[in-house]
Amino acid sequence: MVYSTLMNSENLKYCRVVVKIGSHLIVSGSDEFITSIAKQVKVLREHKCEIIIVSSGAIATGLKEYDVNSKPKTIIEKQCYAAVGQPLLMNKYIKAFQPYNITVAQILLTREDFDDRKRYVNIKNTLNKLLHMNVVPIINENDTVATEEIKLGDNDTLSAIVATKLDAELLVLLTDVDGIYDKDPAVYANAKIIREIQNLDEIERECRISTKSKFFCGTGGMKTKLAAAKICVHSGVDVVIANGMKNNILVDIVEGKTVGTKIYSVKKANRVTSRDKWIAFVSKPKGRIFVDSGAADAIIKKNKSLLPVGIRKTEGMFKKGDVVSVCTIDGKEIARGIVNYSSEEIEVIKKKKTEEIKKIFPQFSTEEVIHVDNLVILN
Repeated sequence: MVYSTLMNSENLKYCRVVVKIGSHLIVSGSDEFITSIAKQVKVLREHKCEIIIVSSGAIATGLKEYDVNSKPKTIIEKQCYAAVGQPLLMNKYIKAFQPYNITVAQILLTREDFDDRKRYVNIKNTLNKLLHMNVVPIINENDTVATEEIKLGDNDTLSAIVATKLDAELLVLLTDVDGIYDKDPAVYANAKIIREIQNLDEIERECRISTKSKFFCGTGGMKTKLAAAKICVHSGVDVVIANGMKNNILVDIVEGKTVGTKIYSVKKANRVTSRDKWIAFVSKPKGRIFVDSGAADAIIKKNKSLLPVGIRKTEGMFKKGDVVSVCTIDGKEIARGIVNYSSEEIEVIKKKKTEEIKKIFPQFSTEEVIHVDNLVILN
């Protein structure tokens, strides 16, 4: 099929798009699937659309190389199969893009690359430079070295972080189902795809997770895709969840055709800043601070800083400058922020007013445990 005849420059709805490709598509779709993606990327690039690919499949490719049909049980096993599979996976992309004179670049990331804000900013600079060089970045989590402590968890989350960090306009999550259903299609024959979601609340209220989308070494599923969508819509990035095996799927989505499920981003006035994105969605909280109802109301309803008097307890070990979760007594997370005191110091000053603290803690320098400027409320 000649893809370039299907698209018109005036029809292009997005100029920078992040495409996440799931493990199942890589393995079951074989080389033909990646070739199809390469053809569509060529067309999109001809129409001045920049494409960044976040690709799963390293572990799955390694397992396939050894004809293993069971999920690895240990971190070491996963890392070994990822080490085997990652270069094989990249070779597939290189081979698919070569006929179109498109250079691809491999970028492997871990949680540590995002927890440190300087490294986080450098990732953006590197990716932007690659796009300026007309290179297509192929991003994956570095499963070869990642431990549980530094894993991002899944490539749906990684793709959402990349999309928000690069100021993309659209995140396309290609999977093996046609979209989000109003009920489980594996159980109900009359299940229908929800074509558009305008409100964040609809994601949890109306969507049902399909039992159909399962692959023996996948870590995602529809639940992680919805979590990724939440990150994006807060940051001004639309999201489409669609079946990657559909013919010409990527071009159709970028042209704005009705395909899969589209989740619209929030209005510009309600979007979070780049720094707030890092606090709320990217950096992994190092601990938790539990607050009373008065402090919770002050943060949520009055947009106030977190003061010592409203803190009831802490959980975990953290230091000044770390990102922590702010929770109600019953454990509900209401905000995240950058702390001015360590967990040990907070245990000393909690439940106390400023006058009391100064008498027993001479090092006390600022009233706010988390200043409102470093505090992001979570919906």
